[in-house]
Amino acid sequence: MADEIPQWSAWRKAGLTRIAGIDEVGRGPLAGPVVAAAVILPAAGIPPGLADSKALASTRRDALAEAVFACAEIGLATVLPAEIDRLNIHGATLLAMARALAALPRPAEAALVDGKFTPPGLAIPAAAVIGGDARVAAISAASIIAKVTRDAMMQEAERRYPGYGFDRHAGYPAPAHKAALARLGLCPLHRLSYAPCRALNGAS
Repeated sequence: MADEIPQWSAWRKAGLTRIAGIDEVGRGPLAGPVVAAAVILPAAGIPPGLADSKALASTRRDALAEAVFACAEIGLATVLPAEIDRLNIHGATLLAMARALAALPRPAEAALVDGKFTPPGLAIPAAAVIGGDARVAAISAASIIAKVTRDAMMQEAERRYPGYGFDRHAGYPAPAHKAALARLGLCPLHRLSYAPCRALNGAS
């Protein structure tokens, strides 16, 4: 389906082969980082079944992440809660994507980014693809890598700050998380610019 995207086809015709897919996870949570991944898949041997990470069962997602790590070039990056509060979530998301692209072991020649926006100031051509995590294999792979990486980080967060249930809801505003916030208050992983946390922070 990537061939249906004009920029992809034009880049390939121009001889560009190192085209990264970029995606992020973690816009909505009340706690934890935004995590972005940039992935350049090999010309052959792409793992079958790549799809939007949200559409995959956790066991299938983990297996695909392992396969992508084994065959692809990957850049990973995070933007922490304090940066999210300073920049706002839109700016933080674009920063995470730019950092992930810069973290690739070798530079990409172009990039396709899931969503409506591309990070500003990139040194390579880039295009935004709405629904790209279901249309472009490299973006699907990036969504899987970002999701699995962030989930592991939130598992560790529950060990550091027990009682919030980060290992179950990954920081999203689930009822159990809101109940834990009311019971325990804020921890250093919470995003103070998000309304439920801002209300608690103002009351403290």
